[in-house]
Amino acid sequence: MSGSLRLTDFSEDYRSDRGSVVDEFYVPALSVSNSYDRAVGYFTASILAIIGEGIEGLVRRGGNMRIVASPYLLPEDVAEIEDGYELRAVMERAAIRDMERAIEEPSAARGLGKLGALVAEGRLDIKLAYVTSANRVGMYHEKIGVFRDERDLVAFKGSANETLSGLIGNFESIEVFRSWDDRDRERALRISRHFDDLWEDRTARLRVIPFTEAAKKLIERSGQMAAGIGGPEDIDHDGAPITVTPEINFGMLTIPPELQVREYQKRAVGNWFAEQGRGILRMATGTGKTLTALSAGAQVAKILHKAGEPLLTVVVAPYQHLVDQWAKDVEWFGVSPIRAYESTASWFGSASHLLDAMALGASHGGVIITTNKTFGDVAFQKILSRFRGRLLLIADEAHNLGARHISSKLPDSAEFRLGLSATPERWFDDEGTAALTDYFGDVVFEMGIGEAIKAGALCRYTYMPVIVELDEEETELYVEITEKIARIFAAQEGSERADEDTVLGALLRKRSNLLGHARAKLPALKREIEKRGDDWYQLLYCAEGRHPLSYEDGAPEELAQIDLVLDLVGNRLRMPAARYTAETKRPERRQVLQRFADRELQVVASMRCLDEGVDVPAARTAYLLASSTNPRQFIQRRGRVLRQAPGKDMADIVDFIVVPPEGVAMIRDTTERSMVARELARVTEFAHLAENEAETLDILRPLRMRYGLLDI
Repeated sequence: MSGSLRLTDFSEDYRSDRGSVVDEFYVPALSVSNSYDRAVGYFTASILAIIGEGIEGLVRRGGNMRIVASPYLLPEDVAEIEDGYELRAVMERAAIRDMERAIEEPSAARGLGKLGALVAEGRLDIKLAYVTSANRVGMYHEKIGVFRDERDLVAFKGSANETLSGLIGNFESIEVFRSWDDRDRERALRISRHFDDLWEDRTARLRVIPFTEAAKKLIERSGQMAAGIGGPEDIDHDGAPITVTPEINFGMLTIPPELQVREYQKRAVGNWFAEQGRGILRMATGTGKTLTALSAGAQVAKILHKAGEPLLTVVVAPYQHLVDQWAKDVEWFGVSPIRAYESTASWFGSASHLLDAMALGASHGGVIITTNKTFGDVAFQKILSRFRGRLLLIADEAHNLGARHISSKLPDSAEFRLGLSATPERWFDDEGTAALTDYFGDVVFEMGIGEAIKAGALCRYTYMPVIVELDEEETELYVEITEKIARIFAAQEGSERADEDTVLGALLRKRSNLLGHARAKLPALKREIEKRGDDWYQLLYCAEGRHPLSYEDGAPEELAQIDLVLDLVGNRLRMPAARYTAETKRPERRQVLQRFADRELQVVASMRCLDEGVDVPAARTAYLLASSTNPRQFIQRRGRVLRQAPGKDMADIVDFIVVPPEGVAMIRDTTERSMVARELARVTEFAHLAENEAETLDILRPLRMRYGLLDI
């Protein structure tokens, strides 16, 4: 069997006093192998210049290489780790530094060219290993290797590192074990298993991280230089000089010197500290809840740092775009956060390494930002269960975490807990509201819209209610739904939760959907928006889904309200407009908001996607077509348009109020009256703080008199 490991004359061991380890072992083994696995204390690319002849044989046979190594850490590398730099980033930079030095060695050209070819063809993979135990960061010093052909394997272990000096300059020895030899088989297979466990990061006390992608450009450049088509001034495909700059994660939140923390934000943080770092901040949309929370986190981190303890901060936000917004602010506070959403593979490794670095004292802390969905998943819960240090949990739009399916996932290990919400009470869910306060604590600071306007944190506004009537068919469906809701409350004595998976929750959504899709809203909108046909910065909040009656048997299918609205605004009124919904991809969302700010779009039509946390400070006018009775929704929508912006001192809110038609008999008078009462309660809240409060109340007076609601 020509060209096989079995027919190669291997000795039981090799020693520098008896000959060349490279010429007598490495080159012959590589030239007949299909794969080469190597785990060593130190690896530099210069070794490939020495074993270039064998590499050629491996390349010709279509072979693969896997290498696990520890880079050499200089004193400044160790100092950076101790100062809180991300361990992984320092390791990557040290490994790249070793390879850059190898490129500078003229003798390395041939082997490095082969290395570049293997990487380009996807047949070389490199990982970095380090010790993670005994409260220290240690280097991996084991030295094992495995050659394989189609039938057999040769394993070896010994003192030689995969470096130029390790195989030539030093005095080294290795022992060799052949799988076809009965005396060696058990050891050979055991070494092979040890490498596989190491490669898959299954070895106790060690962490193994990918490195090939981090070094890919450098390796490819080495291949080009070896082929004579490049040099130190080589450029990448974009025409820019090739540089490799691993990301550095400063672990400790620090308040930026240029941040002007408002007095009310200082009071909020002070109140939270007075409650031992637990509580809820009820702050109006636009008053800076994010910066207030990060300021609190920075102060906790500073206190713990003085005691020599790191702080892990976990931020939970409802949606991916809010995670991205948080990340920008966290970076301003000096930390490169881990964004945990989408595929687990994109963040789980980074989160694991952060936890390792903190446990070993190699990082002063870190920040992980995640979505509600990812937070509740098994993978993220596994990360939380592993962590044994000091934990701060920040919940953005905290009311969402009161839902039964996620409130049970909140970690008991979080010593510090901070909930943020303009409306922490859950609508029709006293149990969920109680779950929130049980976990986070009570509201420790409150700042409503009125106080925020007085403080200059939000701008002033006018409020215009527009009354529209349900048609006869819509009225009948409304009464039917409302009576079902009333029966549930009577049977459950008001204790039924309104979670998505309950009957009550489904009925409340259906009723809200009916009010939001009232057919009379579209002509009313046309009249209102024609008055502002030359204005920019207009937001349209539409109802989700379709009209509930379109789902009835035999009913004609109706377009979604947002489609009807965009046809009205964009086609019939010729105003540049775009949609912003959950289905809009994130790059397109950013583009829509930028075009809106740049006066390329007059109108942006949205549904719930703009409710929570999205910054649209340029918005001047908001049309509330989706008239939810949930106070959280209309408070958030009002807050979107009240954010301060240059040149903006006033905002306008146009609210479409749904009532039954006058003179149409309802099944129960109390149903009709309670419906109008709910709508008027919302209107009164809006009107109270508006610049035109008296005008608003005059508009509503006939309606209040009709239903005997002058007391509202």
